[in-house]
Amino acid sequence: MGFKMGIVGLPNVGKSTLFNALTKTAAAQAANFPFCTIEPNVGEVNVPDQRLDTLAEIAKSKQIIPTRMTFVDIAGLVKGASQGEGLGNQFLANIREVDAIAHVLRCFEDGDVTHVEGRVDPVADAEVIETELMLADLESIEKRRAGLVRKLKGNDKEAAQQDRLLAEAQAMLEEGKPARMVEVSEEDAKAWKGLQLLTTKPILYVCNVDEGSAATGNAFSAKVEAMAAEQGAASVVISAQIEEEISQLDAEEAVEFLEELGLSEAGLDRLIRTGHDLLQLETYFTVGPKEARAWTIKTGTTAPKAAGVIHGDFEKGFIRAETIAYDDFVACKGEQGAKEAGKMRAEGKGYVVKDGDVLHFLFNT
Repeated sequence: MGFKMGIVGLPNVGKSTLFNALTKTAAAQAANFPFCTIEPNVGEVNVPDQRLDTLAEIAKSKQIIPTRMTFVDIAGLVKGASQGEGLGNQFLANIREVDAIAHVLRCFEDGDVTHVEGRVDPVADAEVIETELMLADLESIEKRRAGLVRKLKGNDKEAAQQDRLLAEAQAMLEEGKPARMVEVSEEDAKAWKGLQLLTTKPILYVCNVDEGSAATGNAFSAKVEAMAAEQGAASVVISAQIEEEISQLDAEEAVEFLEELGLSEAGLDRLIRTGHDLLQLETYFTVGPKEARAWTIKTGTTAPKAAGVIHGDFEKGFIRAETIAYDDFVACKGEQGAKEAGKMRAEGKGYVVKDGDVLHFLFNT
């Protein structure tokens, strides 16, 4: 199960530099999943997870297959996009197709790089794009509510639920707040998701800082972090310039370069992991001598549904899941040791898979 993260931003904030670094890094990754160019602005990268390497080493797996994330470099946006200004219509169409938004914000001073608004103010930049998305949602809501009038007169329950949720979103947007601020009940969750409003998508603010601020951030990124905390959004500090330089190096050179800058890991790794967490995704593993593989599931997924990520037949014919927690697998030095120590459990259809579980599914064909 993969997911798409759209990279958005005003012109000259480092959005394309960041995407280029991602694609170059992807091209250099293991041949199991080489970089895949689906369209000129779409690429897939591995989700870094040290646990997978550890499991492969213990099991002496011949192949390591990580889970992946798709990044979409979405057309640049300007004020008036909701009315079709610039590449507005293309921007809005592309953003509807992604699961989350990585909003790149300029958090650096550079006289050689002109800002479209003539100033460096990442919070104001974020508001420009948020406003355009909110205006697009408002227009969409008004049209959809008008289209529901006939069904509402016929006492259509589904239409009534949809109209009620659209009204709640509209009220929030008219207060100048994104629709994701609406508190949605569990029984409304599915219908709410079906509305596909732009401002309900999870946001990850990417603070693109200068090279000297990559390790600690700066005053600009601090403002963005405060804004993200207030909104319940996520944020990450990254230097697109550094990431582009790293993408040109081999693994050993990259480690040395990061150490020189006082960084423990590449910013792209943090970006990918934060994006993974933002969508409440978890990872389980299948491990053996042939391959060690990571699989992505939503938090709260039951064992049969997790099995279905591998193949639909696994879910249909599910019998049980032989389960070992990651820590137990490592402590017992593999499956056999875990069995002998009584750490392997047989879990049934109601079991909710936990992040890091090492699973072996038994099923009827």
